Amino acid sequence: MRFVALIVLLIPVFLAGVGIKWMRDVIFNVQLFPFPNLTLQFISGLLLFILGLGFIGGFIFHRDKKNGKVADRFLKNKEATND
Repeated sequence: MRFVALIVLLIPVFLAGVGIKWMRDVIFNVQLFPFPNLTLQFISGLLLFILGLGFIGGFIFHRDKKNGKVADRFLKNKEATND
């Protein structure tokens, strides 16, 4: 089960790395095949980077929240859920 979790976490890391590469290629004026122009390549790279980083950040936040390692303002108030 831990191996599957590792694979699930490596996919967004890989996608974020591809996004960084696409943005770097725009800086060096290297246009890749599926993109008709450099602007679309940069926007796609930025989107992949943000989505990959957001997924990893959300995973770490959720894990820390479950273990009680976040600030009190992020913990749910149990009394408020009974309303």
